Amino acid sequence: MPSQQRTVLLAAPRSFCAGVDRAIEIVEQALALRGGPIYVRKQIVHNTHVVADLESRGAVFVDELDAVPDGATVVFSAHGVSPAVREEAQRRGLAVIDVTCPLVAKVHAEVRRFAGRGDTLVLIGHSGHEEVEGTLGEAPDQTVLVESVEDVGEIEVPDPRRVSYLTQTTLAVDETADIVAALRRRFPAVRGPSSKDICYASTNRQDALSAIAGECDLVLVIGSANSSNSKRLVELARRQGTAAHLIDDVTDIQPAWLTGAETIGLTAGASAPPGLVEDVIDHLEPATVIEHETTREEIRFGLPATLR
Repeated sequence: MPSQQRTVLLAAPRSFCAGVDRAIEIVEQALALRGGPIYVRKQIVHNTHVVADLESRGAVFVDELDAVPDGATVVFSAHGVSPAVREEAQRRGLAVIDVTCPLVAKVHAEVRRFAGRGDTLVLIGHSGHEEVEGTLGEAPDQTVLVESVEDVGEIEVPDPRRVSYLTQTTLAVDETADIVAALRRRFPAVRGPSSKDICYASTNRQDALSAIAGECDLVLVIGSANSSNSKRLVELARRQGTAAHLIDDVTDIQPAWLTGAETIGLTAGASAPPGLVEDVIDHLEPATVIEHETTREEIRFGLPATLR
């Protein structure tokens, strides 16, 4: 296809959010102040490029704390950890730097508050995701995980009048609303958080893509395969009837996808570096790039006291 026939609709906001910016900066500062190795439990954020870059600077990524030497410095990822992980780190004398996203920390606080008043907690999220595992760990005996509307019908609770719900921060807004509606039908007295748990960044990126997806022949979402918010963007575009693919970077683009695609939508998940977007634009060699901005993000999160 001649390049002059192609248009790229660039969704905004896209790429790094405040929580990801903060997490990366914390690890970078820890490496600068303390030198390597700095151990990081799980991926600091779900992006292969970010992890590889920090590894090259001296960060060591481990699955669990048993791989961290006693007394070493360990970073907890932006997705948060359970109280059991914190207790293990304290028992072993590890120097902890906690980069849990403040919006995830908000959900953890809600779990403790709702559990403290004796409610059964319904956590809407994806089984196995690190954020969900950490949140479940706050009150495991009182929390039930649901992933779909169908799951709501299977919930058994001691008292239907004492049920609360919370959500993973990176879910699809529309699908989550359907699950919450099903919960309200099943448990009319169910209570939720005072403000939505799905984070502003996930919501904003979904809104921005939703505004352009219907005009596109193809949507490309930059993000790693384990990035929940990136996968939700692909699903959103497909629900609007547009072909969509998740790509880690420009090397994942298959020429066959571009055949007949005169208008291509482009976005990036909240953990994908901005430079990857520019690489894709260069690869597509579009005649026209049109940025469609639905809102401007000005949120910033401060650094933990240990690094101030």
